Amino acid sequence: MVLAGRKLYYTINFVAGLAIFFFGYDQGMMGGVNTSPDYVRVMKLGYSTYEGPSEGFVATITEPTRQGGIVSIYYLGTLIGCLMGGVLGDRIGRIKTMILGGFWVLFGAALQCSAQNIAWMCCARIINGIGTGYLNAIVPVWSAEVATHTSRGAFIASEFTLNIFGVVVAYWLEFGLGFVGDGSSQVRWRFPIAFQIIPVLAFMACVPFMPESPRWLIKMGRIEEAREILGRLRSEDGNIEAPQALREYEDIVATVALEKEHAKRNTYFSMFFGRHDGGLHIARRVQLSIWLQIIQEWVGIAAITVYAPTIFAEAGYGARKSQWLSGLNDITYMLSTLLAVVTIDRFGRRIGLWWGAVGQGVSLILAGAFARLLKDHPERAAEYGGAAAAFVFIYTFVFGATWLTIPWVYPTETFPLEVRAKGNAFGVVGWSIGNGWLTLLNPVMFNRIGENTLHIFGAVNFLSIPFVWAFYPETANRTLEEMDYLFMSDSPFVWDEEESFRQKTAEIERSRAGGMQPLPDPDVKEATPSTEEAA
Repeated sequence: MVLAGRKLYYTINFVAGLAIFFFGYDQGMMGGVNTSPDYVRVMKLGYSTYEGPSEGFVATITEPTRQGGIVSIYYLGTLIGCLMGGVLGDRIGRIKTMILGGFWVLFGAALQCSAQNIAWMCCARIINGIGTGYLNAIVPVWSAEVATHTSRGAFIASEFTLNIFGVVVAYWLEFGLGFVGDGSSQVRWRFPIAFQIIPVLAFMACVPFMPESPRWLIKMGRIEEAREILGRLRSEDGNIEAPQALREYEDIVATVALEKEHAKRNTYFSMFFGRHDGGLHIARRVQLSIWLQIIQEWVGIAAITVYAPTIFAEAGYGARKSQWLSGLNDITYMLSTLLAVVTIDRFGRRIGLWWGAVGQGVSLILAGAFARLLKDHPERAAEYGGAAAAFVFIYTFVFGATWLTIPWVYPTETFPLEVRAKGNAFGVVGWSIGNGWLTLLNPVMFNRIGENTLHIFGAVNFLSIPFVWAFYPETANRTLEEMDYLFMSDSPFVWDEEESFRQKTAEIERSRAGGMQPLPDPDVKEATPSTEEAA
């Protein structure tokens, strides 16, 4: 049976979600691995002591720099992998590139779960990161290119619900393994690492049966395949003449012609420095993608992840209860992504980033203030600790509903089809830089200035609001083909880009009303035929 319509749409969403689930699980997994006594012994990070039958063995870290290095070197791998995946994604297609990424992940996971020393583990982490970089660069692009323009944000945001579900699964799996024996078993850390192989195998088993991006197919001149897939995506009976499928096909063909006419080279170097892009301002889009992902880390999620257990412990909760609270916080995080699914297309990307920044900034500042009061007045630990914990939960909920998903959606929408995979790779570069940077920096900041670290990240949230207002145009409910018209303005300011967009789209509508289609010029006619020829 050939899937079409909603069945195909939801199947693609689920298969892409498997890769995003792995991504979340892989990130969440290291939190529990780092506290496993046997892992600490094997990697020579510290020592462990027996705390009685209720707590079992508890690890004490004496080499935090080593520990942080093992975690952060993963992001070197994701940076390398996303750049490799971006090139291959534009050259050999989305499907083949995702399969290659899956093989990298499987190899890296097998090496990690069998690691015998820190050098082995670091090499395995880099390899695993390369595979993750492949998938992070291509899976969101594939999702964006098959989704409709009115549900593109929700399509990708729903995958990030599975992402945080991966974090939840990793946390509770490791929490449960802590009760096995006295907590010092190798199983406590080797099994969670090996478990990530399961969703990756399921993803790789499904991907070969999924349709390739119709946009990539049109770019490569494979017109009939693209029209057949568009028909299956946009109509319940797979009709290639369905009005929505036909209109979308015409827009893609026109955009391919426009980009071939203007963009002469598409290397990472030329994209970053804006050379030979014919006025498409690709370099501006690169900077927007990189900095949005870097700011995503600086609005405080990494800090909350690090400091939340400390707040719970200082509030007077025991080790086990603190672990329960951290697990419940992850569940809150997952549920909040459902709000993103509902709001991201309805209210747009800009409003989501604005209200998210306000909610996160207030939560961080108040969490820091109550954490300070908690230290100064330990006799009121229940009162001040409870308030600090509440604002940790509020922060996590707001972040999951806004800043978690939008910086991942935005780079998939804004780049020309000709370089979309490489463009999204720049977003992953920003994410890798932000994560790797703060993985090393956060422990130092908390050690030197304590809860004031939360105040710094809270201030960054408020500083992000004018930055988004001035430089990030709205992309919600616009087709991917319309983005070139949005960024053709010579001015980087949103109000000028919106005015340019209105003028250019008005010209296109007038030409259509007059019976003229903005289709390919004769120089690229063979690769991208006119609508009449394709029909």
